[in-house]
Amino acid sequence: MDPIRNPFAPGAGQRPPELAGRERELTAFEVVLQRVARGRPERSLVLTGLRGVGKTVLLGELRSMAVKHKWGAGKIEARPDAELRRPLSAALHRAIRDLAVRHRAPDRVEEVLGVLKAFALRSSKADAKPRDRWQPGIDVPAAQGRADSGDIEIDLVELFTDVAELAADVGTGVALLIDEIQDLQADDVSALCAACHELSQSGAPLVVVGAGLPHVPAVLSASKSYSERLFRYVRIDRLNREEADRAVLAPIEREDAGIEPEALDALFDASGGYPYFIQAYAKAAWDAAPDDPITVQDVQVAAPEAEQELAVGFFGSRYERATPAEREYLRAMAELTQGRDESAGTSDVAVYLGRKPSSLSPARDSLMKKGLVYSAERGHIAFTVPHFGHYLLSRAVD
Repeated sequence: MDPIRNPFAPGAGQRPPELAGRERELTAFEVVLQRVARGRPERSLVLTGLRGVGKTVLLGELRSMAVKHKWGAGKIEARPDAELRRPLSAALHRAIRDLAVRHRAPDRVEEVLGVLKAFALRSSKADAKPRDRWQPGIDVPAAQGRADSGDIEIDLVELFTDVAELAADVGTGVALLIDEIQDLQADDVSALCAACHELSQSGAPLVVVGAGLPHVPAVLSASKSYSERLFRYVRIDRLNREEADRAVLAPIEREDAGIEPEALDALFDASGGYPYFIQAYAKAAWDAAPDDPITVQDVQVAAPEAEQELAVGFFGSRYERATPAEREYLRAMAELTQGRDESAGTSDVAVYLGRKPSSLSPARDSLMKKGLVYSAERGHIAFTVPHFGHYLLSRAVD
């Protein structure tokens, strides 16, 4: 079949041709937008799930919805080695620009931009290298005495309040979307929770939408105990059979092509219903099919190609980040779970490796910081990447 017409395109954060199985989340966010616009209180939102389930894609979709409602919207990706001030300032600068085109009081917009600039400039340390200094490109003087104390918790509350008031002036709101939220530094997590708490109490029209790994609720709760009530947590999981079939069928039918039912069975078995894997296997099956429709034989021929692509771009890139000691820990997890997407007991890993649990803590903690594993529950550890255990068992021992 013509590879130029292939509708499938697996990629990090890339929207699939058919966003199947996320209607509930999109409808819920539509309610949030409508309620906030009417001055009704709403909790901020946190999407959690394994890698490859489409959290980043969904986050982008929610941002598009906010923009269609004429909200100010900005999106950032948290990094464990970076403070929140700099990327958040850039995101809110974008949101303020969205609002400025509708605001009738330029002086008021400039006033808020001055507060944003003051907040942003506090991120530049005196000994920072030139490349680490952010020049916000805001052609107004930095405000004094507002969001510039240097205490991120105080400053973030003040900045959020001013930006939300600007949105209220034009009868709309602001959406701040944060991907990989589990990678925020501890002080920034605390500040974000405090700012969202303040906003929820005042009913200000600013909503934070975070996305991260399954242990995000525990990260937020460890920072502020009230975070359990502050955010609405939505678990993003694999697609069920009907949704997975629609993710494959709809794009194929739009190309006036077809796929046999047995081929759909094979694709679902191979992908496990994970959106990223669906795209990878469907793309390979389309390219492998000599004629229309795609058959089960085409899927079987294409599977090794898809698996090789995943091994390099999805699994391998993450595995290469692990040290030898960390790889030993990962392989032990894979052996104990027999390659299934299940958690392993930390004590079981220690017994399997013939080591004391305390001696394995550095490797486990480092893997958690790298986002390769997470604590599924107390005393248990699991892969953040679906099918990672199977991948480890299928490769040669280093």
